[in-house]
Amino acid sequence: MAGENVLSIARSVTYDISGKRIWVTGHRGMVGSAVVRRLSRESCEIVTAGRTTLDLRRQAEVEAWVAANRPQVVVVAAAKVGGIHANATYPVDFLYDNLAIEANVIHAAFKSGVEKLLFLGSSCIYPREAPQPMAEDALLSGPLEPTNEWYAVAKIAGIKLCQAYRRQHGCDFISAMPTNLYGPGDNFHPTDSHVPAALLRRLHEAKEAALSEVAVWGSGQPRREFLHVDDLADACAFLLKSYSGESHVNVGTGEDVTIADFAERVRRVVGWEGRLVYDTARPDGPPRKVLDVSRLAAMGWRAATPLEEGLRGYYRWFLDNIDHIRQ
Repeated sequence: MAGENVLSIARSVTYDISGKRIWVTGHRGMVGSAVVRRLSRESCEIVTAGRTTLDLRRQAEVEAWVAANRPQVVVVAAAKVGGIHANATYPVDFLYDNLAIEANVIHAAFKSGVEKLLFLGSSCIYPREAPQPMAEDALLSGPLEPTNEWYAVAKIAGIKLCQAYRRQHGCDFISAMPTNLYGPGDNFHPTDSHVPAALLRRLHEAKEAALSEVAVWGSGQPRREFLHVDDLADACAFLLKSYSGESHVNVGTGEDVTIADFAERVRRVVGWEGRLVYDTARPDGPPRKVLDVSRLAAMGWRAATPLEEGLRGYYRWFLDNIDHIRQ
């Protein structure tokens, strides 16, 4: 009952972003660029700072930049991200870099009196054996998935940091936890990318080379949920305007498919006619990951992009940018 009362209060909150200076960190990444596209439809001023201008891992630099540019709203979309292989290979980068980025940005926002901050995490924060669909209160209820625990620990720390500033200083800092993402601006690195980008690139190159067979990592049986990044960006705009609460909020579709089904959908979109085989020597990760999105749905927001429609647009973007992707 107490949680329902908190949610009712949170749903009644309205924050007007019109005329606000909004700093989107990580604006060149998939998530950050999508948030910039979405916010460009609002009557707000978007401010950004590239890596050559500002190293978010350097506390003094971040505090000086924020003090000079005075954003009123901050969206923390900057992060070191990657798939299972990248997490296993670069544990220091995934833990240290993400801890440094979020701590520096959130503390600088507090020091400069930012009115609202939205921290973006990941569904990997939840325990490996969390009940499915995973509700927000599953956080810290069990051991993490070992294949991405470094990134998960950093993101959990970011959630808790926002909660701490809210409790101790009354800051309107909120957190959103998106599910697996795909869309324009994705990272298509051959080994360090996530499932959607890795599959799309591999199947496209199989089509170019007229290969008859492509290996997919794992058994194909784990179930995953996939959200178009433009839907996440829309949810971010919605939460900035409509939510002010301590709990993080799940953002997803609430629907999942097997990796095998997803791979088959990508195969059809790409138009490759070969056969998919499954490399069971590679790790599967958690058996199932789907978010309980009932809290966000109760506020009035749902994802709008059907999976196959989103994948078709994803592939068009890939083809339009293939020369840059292959550099």
